[in-house]
Amino acid sequence: MEDEDFEHQLRLEQQEKARAETAAEADPYTYKDPNDGTVYEWDHEKRAWFPKIDDDFIAMYQSNYGYSDSGKMSAGDTKENEKEQPENLDYAQIASTDAPSTSHSTETPSSSATIGAKNVAGSQILKKKGLKNSGSKRPVSWFELDDAHNSKVYVSGLPVEDFDEEKFVELMSKYGMVFKDEAGRFKVKLYRGTDGKLKGDGLCTYIKVESVHLAINLLDGTKIGDKQIHVERATFEMKGQFDPSKKPKQLKKKEKEKLRRKIDKLFAWKPEKLRGERNKCENTVVLKNFFEPKDFDEDARLILEYQKDLRDECEEKFGGVKKVVIYDRHPDGVATVTFNEVEHADACIAMMKGRFFAGRQLQADHWDGKERFKVAETEEQLEERLKKWDEFLEKE
Repeated sequence: MEDEDFEHQLRLEQQEKARAETAAEADPYTYKDPNDGTVYEWDHEKRAWFPKIDDDFIAMYQSNYGYSDSGKMSAGDTKENEKEQPENLDYAQIASTDAPSTSHSTETPSSSATIGAKNVAGSQILKKKGLKNSGSKRPVSWFELDDAHNSKVYVSGLPVEDFDEEKFVELMSKYGMVFKDEAGRFKVKLYRGTDGKLKGDGLCTYIKVESVHLAINLLDGTKIGDKQIHVERATFEMKGQFDPSKKPKQLKKKEKEKLRRKIDKLFAWKPEKLRGERNKCENTVVLKNFFEPKDFDEDARLILEYQKDLRDECEEKFGGVKKVVIYDRHPDGVATVTFNEVEHADACIAMMKGRFFAGRQLQADHWDGKERFKVAETEEQLEERLKKWDEFLEKE
């Protein structure tokens, strides 16, 4: 009798499986992988296929991860927990609205493992749909910095007389590049007492973690005068309650990328300059007294004419020109010419320096690579220029 019931149950399961496969094939938004038999559903919002969460998925979850029978609960308790846990409610809503029903079997009271599997599956669906689960948010608190990312060293035994941050940076720079903040200040600190005098210890932040090992191995135990220095990896004690307002500002993606490029540039290998090799900025010639800013107030097209005439003359007489810039608002009438070769720039300076142009004596020299010539207009100057430009257009 038991064998007949077992065979009957097998036949029912096979019929149910065949019916589900037929329904999946008929549904254009359901797809079955022929290799492993996984059933996928089409998500219209994400425009992608995702595994379908059904009884087979839960059974596979139980077989892979296992569960304990000691945590069973009654159907009444399950309903109460479902009311308390928004995750279960969200999962039920998603399953009822997005997933078409593939089975008409009666529901049975869920065990704790089944509920756990549904919760895991539901949280995966919520994560894919971009829904927030407030219950799983990790509370902010203190955390310990891993040694693999800790690039700070604590130095004790430092001199207290005739010693400052500049000398501290000079000392620590022998073992690695010291980190700089956004303002360009070195991230070092010398501790002082209540009287403002040095206590003989300090903190240094390197760019690379490897510099910490060098400082510990090479600097620890050495002497400065009669003081013996001790160097160790910096550790921090957590005092008081966590204050989110004191949490360091997190860098944005663009800021992290900018910092990464800056660090890569610092550590990039490049050949040293040859003896007598000239700076690249010397390819640019700065011409002054080339024009008067008021020359362009009446006719702004003169800027392009000046630029074209200057380029043509420099290319014809001196050599290849990369760029010509007219700083039309600069009171000194500045124009810059960037040549392909520094020798061409030398020839330009030799000819242009002291030359008269439109009744003005030109000044010519190499660009130092630092001075900036762009002048920002005030609101009054901008309004006045636009007014004159409108008048010019009306005359035309």
